[in-house]
Amino acid sequence: MEEYLLAIDAGTGSGRAVLFDLQGKQISVGQEEWQHLAEAGVDNSMGFDFDNDWPLLCRCIKQAINNAEVTPQQIISVSATSMREGIVVFDKNGNEIWAVANVDARASKQVTALKASSPDIEYRDYQQSGQTFALGALPRLLWLKEHHPELYDQVASVAMLSDWVLAKLSGVIATDPSNAGTTGIFSLASRNWAPEMAKEVGLNPAIFPPVVETGTKIGEVTAQAARDSGLSAGTAVVMGGGDVQLGAAGLGVVNLGDIAVLGGTFWQQVVNIDAQTPPPEDMSIRVNPHVITGLSQAEGITFFSGLVMHWFVDAFCHLEKQLAIESGIDPYAYMEELAQQVPVGSYDILPIFSDAMHYDHWYHAAPSFINLSLDAEKSNPACLFRSLQENACIVSAINLESIQAFSQPESRTFKDGRASQESASQKSNEQTIVFAGGASKGFLWPQILADVTGKRVKIPQVKEATSLGCAMAAGVGVGIFANIKEAADSIVRWEKEYQPNMENYQHYQSLKARWIQVYEQQLKLVDKGLTSSMWQAPGL
Repeated sequence: MEEYLLAIDAGTGSGRAVLFDLQGKQISVGQEEWQHLAEAGVDNSMGFDFDNDWPLLCRCIKQAINNAEVTPQQIISVSATSMREGIVVFDKNGNEIWAVANVDARASKQVTALKASSPDIEYRDYQQSGQTFALGALPRLLWLKEHHPELYDQVASVAMLSDWVLAKLSGVIATDPSNAGTTGIFSLASRNWAPEMAKEVGLNPAIFPPVVETGTKIGEVTAQAARDSGLSAGTAVVMGGGDVQLGAAGLGVVNLGDIAVLGGTFWQQVVNIDAQTPPPEDMSIRVNPHVITGLSQAEGITFFSGLVMHWFVDAFCHLEKQLAIESGIDPYAYMEELAQQVPVGSYDILPIFSDAMHYDHWYHAAPSFINLSLDAEKSNPACLFRSLQENACIVSAINLESIQAFSQPESRTFKDGRASQESASQKSNEQTIVFAGGASKGFLWPQILADVTGKRVKIPQVKEATSLGCAMAAGVGVGIFANIKEAADSIVRWEKEYQPNMENYQHYQSLKARWIQVYEQQLKLVDKGLTSSMWQAPGL
């Protein structure tokens, strides 16, 4: 009898159940979009609708089973992954009583109050956890305590959204380092909770569940969960993890020093570092536990790179989209063909959208294009399209250089936190970037990323790898693989490799330096109230 692994993904915009065979081949998927709930009268709130979302996930599971035409008994293990930062609080009976999605930003005042309570509290917590307050759980739990004390008094444990999925399946509440680490109430070095952080700000330090490593079997599907989901009672339930970290595993990014750029709606740049490496003194980069024991991941984030590209094509490329459709070509592939004819540097057009990451004081300038020409040949849609592609890669390169500045200080010469051009050139072709997500599906964006960073770029066969990484964890839990690294080494396959053009690299080094200076000036316009920031972190 053929056997299968099930991955459940509680994402920002949808829930999914994805079925894999034991060789990592995707067999079927069930997926439904879901909506998060704004709380009446609470600005920037985004609650997680667990009452409706559990039945939704059960429908996804049944759909995946039916689409694959397999029996529930053939599924030998299930695990879960989720958007990070989203939290669920449970009462003493294990019932969920309050939850928020990762994009919830209701606790801005609590962030401000925490920073005001002690000049160095955020810095101290960051040095231990790698997280700032803006995306963390402490401010949200304080908000709950202040605004719904009747709920806060019932809180017996707090866990992540993927943990909630596994608790619904098995009745066991536990968590893993990769996802729990994003609460900010966590130690990177010990890979365990740091309850003293909660106690210091007046929260109950006894609400944190056991931490087990990704790939650990925590229980079995209960009879009730089997009736709800269509799974077989007794199926192994295995600890999963955060979407980015499991996605990295699904891309084979499992060794010390491995690099990935995940090109989705947001772009994320992740580098595997030793778990004992302290976060940077300037608090510029986020650091999370990896799903690989002994490793953390330094993470840069580029806001809205994919979203900006969708916006641009929808808003300004009507004719090009129509021509692409008439030719039977994907509009983005068509735009890449046009953009390929534009010279490197896009006639010095400088897009101002996402800034490089400044985790401790993070906000963006007003969206704009700088240095446009009145020559239509130099400022047409193809030129702007390429400039956006180049800019996403430039910001990624800046974030990667910031990561290497603190994680590998002996390997480069730095000036103002940026790699010098000489040292970057020396190291340029010694490392490989794994590029995945929607942006990696084209032919031009991967080459631009190679040219901008001066590094080889590899494209995996499976580009949407989070569910695959989750399935790997499920397999580890029942002995199919010895560990996540072995699973990745046996499953991940490569589709293409791009070599950097070092002449283009030198051109992009100059363009990057000018972009940094221009962006600084654009931020000053926001500071003066003359333009509006595209985004700013809660508490600023």
